[in-house]
Amino acid sequence: MTDNDHTHDGNPSQSGNHHHGHDHGHAHGHTPDPDFDWAAMADLLELEGETHSPYVQQAVAELTHLTPRRILDIGSGPGVAACRLAATFPQAEVTAVDGAPELLARAGERAGRLGVRLRTQQADFPEGLTGLGPADLVWSGQALHHVGDQQGVVKQLAGLLEPGGVLAVVEGGLPARWLPRDLGFGRPGLQERFDAAQADRFSRMRAELPGSVAVVEDWPGMLRAAGLTDARSRTFLVDHPAPLADGPRQFARRSLERARQTLAELLDAEDRATLDRLLDPADPAGVDRRTDLFLLTAKTVHFGTAAA
Repeated sequence: MTDNDHTHDGNPSQSGNHHHGHDHGHAHGHTPDPDFDWAAMADLLELEGETHSPYVQQAVAELTHLTPRRILDIGSGPGVAACRLAATFPQAEVTAVDGAPELLARAGERAGRLGVRLRTQQADFPEGLTGLGPADLVWSGQALHHVGDQQGVVKQLAGLLEPGGVLAVVEGGLPARWLPRDLGFGRPGLQERFDAAQADRFSRMRAELPGSVAVVEDWPGMLRAAGLTDARSRTFLVDHPAPLADGPRQFARRSLERARQTLAELLDAEDRATLDRLLDPADPAGVDRRTDLFLLTAKTVHFGTAAA
């Protein structure tokens, strides 16, 4: 059952805070291209959420000691984590919060398919946070690094908590690995060069955000600075071994396509040619046909508790 309460307290042109990897986010409070393909973005975000769902399941298991009455997923995107929270805590009112109505509609559809109860609420990030609270559990997955003042938004999220409530922030972890170091063609170590290019692009993104504030990204320390206690971090493995099933394999293709688009200027001609071959559906060594394609990554979740 879905309870899709679309509360429009923000400008829908100011997109939500969904981010997958360090090259896909579009949550900068900007006005998107009117021709932006929201259906394709929603498909990719949902595919990513499903592929990464093992870490969400493990992280939510860390919270089963709670008996929350109200849960907020800030930057829910198409609602994969929100639906997991709704399934784990069926007694709670779970609200998926995002700036993009197209993604909230997808979250409602997903909840209907899974038979869980989910509300949706449109709100800008971080401007629309003040009208959301209070909650016993606030979850925010890979969203905060899209805000210039990360410490400030941690404080805002902490302010939504009921006494004894928990804030769970997903930030960091390990870069994904899909392929052997030596592919059999091109220069070995392609993904390590991806990492360097991604890090450079991410640093530029952070520097260009409105009101960007440099901060030591010690997330438990940031949670403590926001007045939370019992601040801790846990890292959860996502391990899809070779040969990949269809869903994770499609996500691998989409991720490499995105890397080809966003990192081309940071890669040399040989690496671009290697990517083109990997993405060639007719090539036996491409990602669609390789039997050695896998997914190994890790996601870090930082937990903090409001004083009782």
